[in-house]
Amino acid sequence: MKFLIIRFSSIGDIVLTTPVIRCLKKQIATAEVHYLTKSNYASIVAANPYIDKIHYLEKDIQDVIRELQQENFDYVIDLHNNMRSFKVKDALKKKSFVVSKLNVKKWLYTNLKVNFLPTVHIVDRYLKTVESFGVKNDGVGLDYFIADEDRVKDTDIPTSHQAGYIGIVIGAALNTKKYPMHKIKRLCELLKHPVMLLGGLEDADEGERIAADDPIKIYNACGKFNLNESADLVRRAKLIITNDTGLMHIASAFKRPAVSLWGNTVPEFGMYPYYGENFLSNYNATSVNAKNLPYDILEVRDLGCRPCSKIGYDKCPKGHFKCMELIDPGSIVDKINKRLYNGKAI
Repeated sequence: MKFLIIRFSSIGDIVLTTPVIRCLKKQIATAEVHYLTKSNYASIVAANPYIDKIHYLEKDIQDVIRELQQENFDYVIDLHNNMRSFKVKDALKKKSFVVSKLNVKKWLYTNLKVNFLPTVHIVDRYLKTVESFGVKNDGVGLDYFIADEDRVKDTDIPTSHQAGYIGIVIGAALNTKKYPMHKIKRLCELLKHPVMLLGGLEDADEGERIAADDPIKIYNACGKFNLNESADLVRRAKLIITNDTGLMHIASAFKRPAVSLWGNTVPEFGMYPYYGENFLSNYNATSVNAKNLPYDILEVRDLGCRPCSKIGYDKCPKGHFKCMELIDPGSIVDKINKRLYNGKAI
């Protein structure tokens, strides 16, 4: 049985498809699993042992369609559900299974503040596309595989951080999903622990301005490492503080404890941290955390303008950005102390 899974972008969304890849490959003995994504996201799936072949979308979708037509797939699993994935399915003319994006319900929530969204994580909605094959959620959670050459050496990070650090993800696709820089500065000031700032090249300048306040305690890793190396830095962290962004899901894949900060988007969209039922069951047996979860979500509830978008904006449409400005850095530190130090302030 030859499957093509489609997910073009982006980092977090691709990571969230990994349970479908794994469960298909492990639960169907004859499954040959191919994956179609954009070429600039190649590193996310390149080392995944459950994928037999990866196909990359470059500029012209017709080029990859011609390549795919030579493969003679049995089924297409469309986890993107957009016009380009429709063109692929139309050209291949194979039976397909498509994830519902719940766009109407998301529109109602963002525009009318009426929430009809199901309380189902996007991972479980992805897995629903393959349930007719007898595939079930194995409870393992998300995968992220890093090739040996992308493992970060101790010598590549400061000596002050080699014994452990708290990672702060400062970037996001859009500004209304980002915790403000002045808040991050205050957070770093309050933390009595080495801090590593995580993000891409586009976050490097902001990271430098934050790290300038205390260059010994704060190490700016933004733009200094590729995506897989940044993922490895997430894996090595004691705890991750993160916006609603791709590195949040990578932290979940590595089962790192996290404090998740939400601005204009909301967890009800179904893309909150996902650790898998197996891990949660073990965590529940040993956790002293009141919610028995390996993560905390901090958000400003009952804000009349939130959520304002299912994705985000360059700036707050209202001009006040209360959804992030009202998240107190002290409350983040309290969550960290409860997770790492049994509630003791340090």
